[in-house]
Amino acid sequence: MARLEMSIPHHLSQDEAVQRIKRLLETVKSEHADKINELRESWNENVGTFNLSALGFSVSGTIAVMPDEVQLSGDLPFAASFFKSRIETTIRERAAELLA
Repeated sequence: MARLEMSIPHHLSQDEAVQRIKRLLETVKSEHADKINELRESWNENVGTFNLSALGFSVSGTIAVMPDEVQLSGDLPFAASFFKSRIETTIRERAAELLA
């Protein structure tokens, strides 16, 4: 497994950042229902845990929304580790739009 660790800065209130991320997860569920199975999330204030199955791969991790950044950590299956760089780039691009 490959470890994914990212920090993404934001200038929103912590509550607004949490709400935007929750809405994004709902959007991802509906837009990619054909590729993503069993996306589950659980939140305890500003920290969320998630797990999903995408294209037969299992992914899990945490999202911690801090006052000035979002910290994302998770485990990628070995087969997905070859795409780690691309995954990180996609997350950063989407996060920049989401948290602007």
